[in-house]
Amino acid sequence: MSDDFEAEAHDLLRQLTGDDRSEFRPQQLEAIRTLVEDRGRVFLVQRTGWGKSAVYFIATRMLRDRGAGPTLLVSPLLALMRNQIAAAERMGVRAVSINSTNSDDWAQVQEEIDAGEVDVLLISPERLANEAFRRDVLPEVGSTAGLLVVDEVHCISDWGHDFRPDYQRIGRVLDRLPRGVPVVGCTATANDRVVYDVAGQLGDRLQVIRGSLHREGLRLHVLDLPAPAERMAWLATAIPRLGGSGIVYTLTVADSRRVADWLRSQGLNAAAYHAQLATDEKEDLELRLLNNEVDVVVATVALGMGFDKPDLCFVVHYQAPASPIAYYQQVGRAGRRLDESWGVLLRGREDDDIQDFFIENAFPPPDLAEELVAYLEEAGEGFLLRELEVEFNVRRKRLTHLLRTLDVEGAVEKVGSRWRRTLRPWSYDLDRAEAVTARRREEQEQMSHYASFEGCRMKHLRGLLDDRVDEDCGVCDRCVKTSLTFDLDRSLVAAAVEALRSGFLPIEPRKKWPDFSNIPLDHRLEEGRVLSRWGDGGWGDDVRRSKQEAGRFGDDLLGASVDLIGGRWLPDPAPMWVTYVPSTSSGDPVADFAHRLADRLGLPCKDVLERVRPGVPQKTMNNSTSQFGNVDGAFALEGPVSGDPVLLVDDVVDSRWTLTVVAAALRKEGSGPVYPFALADTSGRSA
Repeated sequence: MSDDFEAEAHDLLRQLTGDDRSEFRPQQLEAIRTLVEDRGRVFLVQRTGWGKSAVYFIATRMLRDRGAGPTLLVSPLLALMRNQIAAAERMGVRAVSINSTNSDDWAQVQEEIDAGEVDVLLISPERLANEAFRRDVLPEVGSTAGLLVVDEVHCISDWGHDFRPDYQRIGRVLDRLPRGVPVVGCTATANDRVVYDVAGQLGDRLQVIRGSLHREGLRLHVLDLPAPAERMAWLATAIPRLGGSGIVYTLTVADSRRVADWLRSQGLNAAAYHAQLATDEKEDLELRLLNNEVDVVVATVALGMGFDKPDLCFVVHYQAPASPIAYYQQVGRAGRRLDESWGVLLRGREDDDIQDFFIENAFPPPDLAEELVAYLEEAGEGFLLRELEVEFNVRRKRLTHLLRTLDVEGAVEKVGSRWRRTLRPWSYDLDRAEAVTARRREEQEQMSHYASFEGCRMKHLRGLLDDRVDEDCGVCDRCVKTSLTFDLDRSLVAAAVEALRSGFLPIEPRKKWPDFSNIPLDHRLEEGRVLSRWGDGGWGDDVRRSKQEAGRFGDDLLGASVDLIGGRWLPDPAPMWVTYVPSTSSGDPVADFAHRLADRLGLPCKDVLERVRPGVPQKTMNNSTSQFGNVDGAFALEGPVSGDPVLLVDDVVDSRWTLTVVAAALRKEGSGPVYPFALADTSGRSA
């Protein structure tokens, strides 16, 4: 063992941490030595907070001091690596990024790399899909790299909980590396199947350094609270008692907003964090959480890998995540440097429905993939994404994901802004899709089993991740025979129900037709309102029961609609009459509801619309072109139209195209402003 090497590494560790007493954790120095002295390949599977970034930043400094080229770091977490990068600067490591927001700086970055002024180049895996980056930057960087770091490397694997197609392009980066360039892949969570899969992709001479997943003092609890209002009441009661600041994870953006709003109404400093926030909003919220300036952040998985707050007191899951791996990674953010912290799983009745949606949409249907490839092959020319949308009934996000997957598999390629077929043979790997889907179902069942397991929670969770141990944790609800179940104040539960029912969603008017031409201002909808979100635990549950079971919308929904329209909304100028979108259902419950609503509002209801062409439910149409085509020409005006403002009623709203088309028809016939109103928003959820 080289004493000089160890002393050098220790000195860099202390510069990195800013603490003269810092010592390496077991296996950290071993990993650095393998990369620097042996120029080998290392696969680090170590729990969050273990110090994986310390390994590759110290190895970078040591390799650079020995004349190696810059490190290429591939990570999906560029925005969440600010603290690590700032720490690395203390030991003289300069990191720069090439991303979609700084393309004008690429040439300057390349010049700095050529001049030896850059130690780490950070890129996202999606950057590897960029044609200009692959052509102009990657060949030069790949041929001169001194170290390749693949962060969150489990994303390479089909079997990983967060598989991303662009990660599979990393194999091409490995092929570009000169012989003897060290490689390190890092992840906090990987079971045996993922380890084996990733190890096969990282190549020969790979040293797997895998640590224990045990988290000292993390008190795991599970509570069954099927109703959203009960979980919301529990959160408002429990969070002040858990102490400090923490994270509540939700499965959807809508729930992150809804729960954060509720907790704020109960006097807690709460904020929602999700992918739809702007980058600066995310950064500000991360900093506020790090500085304990908020009580709780209610987050989707957007606040996931890479976020490091050692004194996070609790992580609560408002709904069950997809797999034990995903759960461990998220709950493991609690209490990394605390003697005691809390990890609480709240199980809701909607958990399986949401997870079913994610599982069923993880892979494109074989016929869609095959039809798309055949279409591009037969055409022999490239197509814009929007042109493919016109041809195929698929959501843009899903179509983009499919094209990127086919690109990685070599079936298609993007030239400029157009997609075309390659000459490479291709067939849909049905066996792989079925195997991965079956594995996702198995993981879903494992989460249910974890919740009902009678023994130690931590031991069982570690076993599900192939980190099998005999000892109990001694602190979970099973080990100490205690529970965080509270006798919830029934008035608080009632207030949560009221909060679920008092919220409403806007109906934003569409401004363009599917061909991107403008909808004239005097033909557009006004901004409207939706009473609820489908299956939201409030009025949305009543709407679902009414449609699926009762066949009629009850008086409670009618009263809530009157309160919203005549109280909290108050459109201006006020509607002077009511009409509705005719339903295809027997007895037309929409017509019945619209007439009763008009009567309560003291307005006439006019049956001026007739459905002249049957259509399928809009929820089966997956992009704007298909949704518009499904309703265009489906309605005709049957009676005189008043020139006064009108309230246009429907039971559910999804794409907004039905309301948009009907409103344009009404305005063309001389109606006043058209205010849309619907009972439930079903976008993104099955109706």
